[in-house]
Amino acid sequence: MTAEIKNDATKRMQKCVDTLKTELAKLRTGRANAAMLDHVRVDYYGSDVPLSQVASVVVEDARTITITPWEKPMVGAIEKAIMTSDLGLNPNTAGQTIRINMPPLTEERRRDLAKVVKTEAEGAKVAIRNVRRDANQAIKDQEKAKKITADDVKRGEAEIQKLTDQFVAKVDEAAATKEKELMSM
Repeated sequence: MTAEIKNDATKRMQKCVDTLKTELAKLRTGRANAAMLDHVRVDYYGSDVPLSQVASVVVEDARTITITPWEKPMVGAIEKAIMTSDLGLNPNTAGQTIRINMPPLTEERRRDLAKVVKTEAEGAKVAIRNVRRDANQAIKDQEKAKKITADDVKRGEAEIQKLTDQFVAKVDEAAATKEKELMSM
């Protein structure tokens, strides 16, 4: 029974780490990254769809992203979606190709983004701790139902704590990597 709880906790904690990495990929670092446009949604004939479903998004060089719509009328809608996003980017259109030049980040903006990274990391840690709490509660519930012994509870809680420590370390590593990337410009 505790193996099931541990496996469930492992999967849920991994999802927390994956979500953090996805959120960190959206942060603009001054370096071109196609993942930062993943959350941009474009009005495609009355329905909002992800940018990647209406255009090809390619990183041309370290500071340029090129977007090529699959349909010519989509150029204006894509431009509008990028400008209204929270990324603060200005697309340049040349015919049917949209280019986004990444401006270098100011020192102040880098510090602000580093704070955002820390906030996101702390949120992921809280989510991991919530998974730990749920797993420990499930173990205690099994003890109340007389399915496992008190020794099994202690052993199970120790294993869940080890898992928690491993995933918190992964969160710290992801956050440190992103902060280093932000500050190395």
